[in-house]
Amino acid sequence: MSTVLSEQEQQRRLNLQAILDLGINPYPADEFEVNASAADILENYDRDKLNYKSIRLAGRIMSRRVMGSASFMELQDATGRVQAYVKRDDLCPGEDKTLYNTVFKKLLDIGDIVGVEGYVFTTQTGEISIHVEKLTILTKSLRPLPIVKEAEGKTFDAFTDPEQRYRMRYVDLIVNPQNRDVFIKRTKLFTAMRDFFNNAGYMEVETPILQSIPGGATARPFTTHHNALNIPLYMRIANELYLKRLIVGGFEGVYEFSKNFRNEGMDRTHNPEFTVMEIYVAYKDYNWMMSFTERMLEHCALAVNGSTAATFGEHHIDFKAPYKRVTMAQSIMDFTGFDIIGKTEDEIRAAAKGMGIEVNETMGKGKLIDEIFGEKCEGNYIQPTFITDYPIEMSPLTKKHRDNPELTERFELMVCGKEIANAYSELNDPIDQRERFEDQLRLSEKGDDEAMFIDQDFLRALEYGMPPTSGLGIGMDRLIMFLTNNASIQEVLFFPQMRPEKVAKMASVEDFVAEGVPAEWVPVLQKMGLTTIELLKEANPNKVFNDLGGLRKKMKLDIAMPSKDDVSTWFD
Repeated sequence: MSTVLSEQEQQRRLNLQAILDLGINPYPADEFEVNASAADILENYDRDKLNYKSIRLAGRIMSRRVMGSASFMELQDATGRVQAYVKRDDLCPGEDKTLYNTVFKKLLDIGDIVGVEGYVFTTQTGEISIHVEKLTILTKSLRPLPIVKEAEGKTFDAFTDPEQRYRMRYVDLIVNPQNRDVFIKRTKLFTAMRDFFNNAGYMEVETPILQSIPGGATARPFTTHHNALNIPLYMRIANELYLKRLIVGGFEGVYEFSKNFRNEGMDRTHNPEFTVMEIYVAYKDYNWMMSFTERMLEHCALAVNGSTAATFGEHHIDFKAPYKRVTMAQSIMDFTGFDIIGKTEDEIRAAAKGMGIEVNETMGKGKLIDEIFGEKCEGNYIQPTFITDYPIEMSPLTKKHRDNPELTERFELMVCGKEIANAYSELNDPIDQRERFEDQLRLSEKGDDEAMFIDQDFLRALEYGMPPTSGLGIGMDRLIMFLTNNASIQEVLFFPQMRPEKVAKMASVEDFVAEGVPAEWVPVLQKMGLTTIELLKEANPNKVFNDLGGLRKKMKLDIAMPSKDDVSTWFD
């Protein structure tokens, strides 16, 4: 990140100092109590004008039209934007007009945060505005905002580059306030789901993020080390095994919104840190959980969007219950013609290869079936669809199917070709569970670095007896993507994981002097953005010469101007 200040940044620091010199604190600690918002004023003023005779509003200056003795500015708060009218003699009723003539007109900038007091009125052009009678500087902004211009219904110079938006989400939320709606809806989703569970009598709990054994899913964990205990620890990949321990302990329904971490690839639907909701209810099975899930998602869609219908890209989806139910074997048969029931690992591997699916010898039967389903079937399910009855090899924590021991009582909910929910009739037979864990251990020994660890304490808990239980996990980030029509997970995370920001290397004064640049001119070149020798060599000598002259005059520098021939030698 460059330490060279732009001209605007330098000017803002000069404005800051001038404000301080006037005895004004540009970062006051005092509370500024507000009694109105932009949205409230714009929505309700015409209907109830008496309530807006004395208002206090705080916001960020987003535009200004500075004129003579009267000016306009646009203030943005958390609810929207509203115009403010500033008249010199009303803001400064006495002889001293400094607050208007100097502070407001010359020292305030777009991006500054101010508090205003006054009354609401309608201008001659019919725009609802605040007539400012008192103005307080609350925060001086030292960096200029990206200026988004609008003309004839078109937007220019918008802050739209995803790399910049995700890295500087704070700027994105300021200049693209419409993006706040996604995160408001995200909060509505969590609230609606939490209310649904609470009304059903289930309890929200918390479980460890740092775990001695990363269990409950097949994924590669992040590892760390606890110095005091001198043991390795893992950031959780799932909270399932801890929630089941609570069911053993006697709770009949527990849920958690869990931050999980998986040390795997990143793409438009995967972030290494993500949020999952998991719920476990005693004395229920996966059939009950399917009905519970579709009713819960219908409730959530209504709470978030006011409708069960949603648009995702080119697809129109509807979360209204009930949802279609298809078995895993039937799905693979429908889209490949291959029947997985009763087949050996080698037969399934050969079939996968015949379908053009990339597989290897480390993959067990479950992983092979998962690859076939993912490649050939998953993307076909647009409307919410339950895929049920997974083969036992794919589900090491799931109870065997009551009618077919080769299958398990498991479902996944597919929407727009992606899984958003996973649920089981939970395995509560400790002997069967131990055998499944040992199968996973053998996969790990074959080279599968996503195979499950054996959690001996969880097995001990099961031996005390866990009642019949159904559990459900929902990827909250993916669900809100579908409800807000966002194809990228980065759009629904305030601060998605990013590659380290590239820091521009700045050459030293000595480096420039070695190229023939006088030391006193190095700061000027850096101000022009020529912070490295490479950037200097790529520049146009004539333009550099002209820009140096312009900046020398603008900055009132008392240094000798180099000749055009002198400048040209810097490029040799």
